[in-house]
Amino acid sequence: MKLGFLGAGAMGGAILKGALKAGILTPGDIYVSDVSESITKAFSELGCNVANNNKELAESSDIVLLGVKPQYAKSALAGLGDYLKGKAAISIMAGLTTDTIREMIGGDFRLLRTMPNTPALVGEGAFALDSDTDLTDDEKRFAEELFSSMGIVEWMSEDLIDTACGLSGAGPAYIYLIIEALADGGVLKGLPRVTSQRLAAQTVLGAAKMVLETGEHPGFLKDQVCSPGGNTIVGIETLEERGVRGAFIDTVKNSVERVKELGKSK
Repeated sequence: MKLGFLGAGAMGGAILKGALKAGILTPGDIYVSDVSESITKAFSELGCNVANNNKELAESSDIVLLGVKPQYAKSALAGLGDYLKGKAAISIMAGLTTDTIREMIGGDFRLLRTMPNTPALVGEGAFALDSDTDLTDDEKRFAEELFSSMGIVEWMSEDLIDTACGLSGAGPAYIYLIIEALADGGVLKGLPRVTSQRLAAQTVLGAAKMVLETGEHPGFLKDQVCSPGGNTIVGIETLEERGVRGAFIDTVKNSVERVKELGKSK
């Protein structure tokens, strides 16, 4: 399968590198088109093919991954439909519905909307895929294989993709802030910065794996750590007093609403 990347920035680049790392694609299977010369040069040095324009990209690829920033999509996708006829496209553009994308591109092509996140680069991504897609069975299997090689895949109706964008798409940034804050607390109480950051990051990683691998409710696992009158329950009390739980709920809610706003403004 030949895969073209129309836009290979942070998210598209993470998927491209993840696919190479997992061995799902070889550099020769990949075609890249990006306005940034530094990006195309970097992937060319990895052995990927660089397409000079949308026509060359689409005609050389079986599937085109649409990874341009949503605010630039209208101009970047213009005329692409002339070359996508009978082919498939996968969109990772936040907030843009399949109807909007089809209107921008024009023409007759198959489309899958998905929301990935950047931890795909280290094989720990989270991918929300539109179950209403019109991709062929072979193309859906390829998409599943591609994305599951670098994380977990969840199929859902398109109306929930924006929600996934606000949760898992933007979520890594929220977690980086948590890791940084935990590390700052350790430094405040005497730990060296490097040590504190490693402990904080591993703690977040380990806690996440406990949830995924045990299948237990996070609240149950939290209670298992909180001894009566101990230091952990005092820490939990502090978080609850500061409204951390509500802050994260509002964070996801506001992020989802912003995704929808961005989609409507295109």
